[in-house]
Amino acid sequence: MTTTTGTSRPGLLRHRDFRLLWIGQSASSLGSAVTGVALPLVAVTLLDAPAFQVSLLTAAAWLPWLLIGLPAGAWVDRLPRRRVMLAADWASAAAFLSIPLAALAGVLTVAHLIAVALTAGVAKVFFATAYRAYLPSLVDGPDLLAANARLQGSEQVANLAGPGLAGLIAQLFSALGGLLVDAATFVLSALCLTRVEHRETPVERPRRRLLTEIREGVRLVAGDRLLRGNTLYGSAANLALTGYQSLLVVFLVNDAGFGAGQTGLLMAATSLGGIAGAAVARPLAARLGSARAVLVAKAGLAPLGLLIPLAGGGAGTALFVLGSVAIIGGVVAGNVVFSGFLQNYVPGELIGRVTTSIQVVNYGAIPLGALLAGTLAELFGVRAALWVMLTVFALSGSILLAALGRLRDLPDGRLGSRP
Repeated sequence: MTTTTGTSRPGLLRHRDFRLLWIGQSASSLGSAVTGVALPLVAVTLLDAPAFQVSLLTAAAWLPWLLIGLPAGAWVDRLPRRRVMLAADWASAAAFLSIPLAALAGVLTVAHLIAVALTAGVAKVFFATAYRAYLPSLVDGPDLLAANARLQGSEQVANLAGPGLAGLIAQLFSALGGLLVDAATFVLSALCLTRVEHRETPVERPRRRLLTEIREGVRLVAGDRLLRGNTLYGSAANLALTGYQSLLVVFLVNDAGFGAGQTGLLMAATSLGGIAGAAVARPLAARLGSARAVLVAKAGLAPLGLLIPLAGGGAGTALFVLGSVAIIGGVVAGNVVFSGFLQNYVPGELIGRVTTSIQVVNYGAIPLGALLAGTLAELFGVRAALWVMLTVFALSGSILLAALGRLRDLPDGRLGSRP
């Protein structure tokens, strides 16, 4: 059996509730893309933070997956998921708004930035878990792949515009302006979610010990070859990519010699890969098969990332853009295909716990990657640290090859229903 290739029905964009979710997510993604540049710029330009402290911002943003990821999945399976997303949006807006206010009061510190990154990271754990569990109840199964492609495509458009916008704001005003934009986008996301009319149908199931419910999700992921292989790959890939990304602003500004505006524009250009990846995901799955599409996109394009540390003036800039576009496009295309598969494959009453079990392993490696990259940068220099991180990323595709190498397509039935 094979996965649906995800041909979108004409009514998807006319689906009012999905459209509201899409608008809110797109706005929030734009703000987050701005913050991805603005927060390190605040640390580097206003507080003169060294590379290791800048890497701590990334580590703090992802550490909550290690600390609360597993219980968050069980809690989300017990709670109304739209309300969880609303609470996360409002908490994120308040956290990012506190930074410009602290700067105006003259009390902004790197510790404050780290605390905000940690707070926003906790909110992200709950929002991301609830969001992935909520979408299948909002959109019919045959449209899930198309919905994921549209959401990730708009996220990549935001990633394209966000860094450039952050650089422009930094040049015209200050890096702090980007954080005001991010706070406003979380408010817009919350307002859109408030207007969503769809309400989840409560699923009556016996309340058991939290640890028992957590164990169910972990056991399911560990026992299924496809889920286990993709999870292990994601952990290795995220460790490497986040280590690289945590140093990227420092590398482009201090090593490659670009200004704040140029850095934002360069990072925006690399997001073209994400737009392309979202656009080609469904055609690629239809032509090659869904399993092969994931393998080609994620593992096949990864070695091109080794062009990135060659960045500098002239041709070096083009090599940086080419390498970044290739790896971002591959990751996004693979994620679009696999996300649609996962949402159809896992029973709805388990998806919160399964999702967080996967993400705890995937995202739990992110703070470790940021700290490792920061340590390597302090010892050997930023460019050398990038070489190490991107080599690890290129090698991580071998894990995915072991899990998917024999398949043309991913299964389209529910977990446990296959012959």
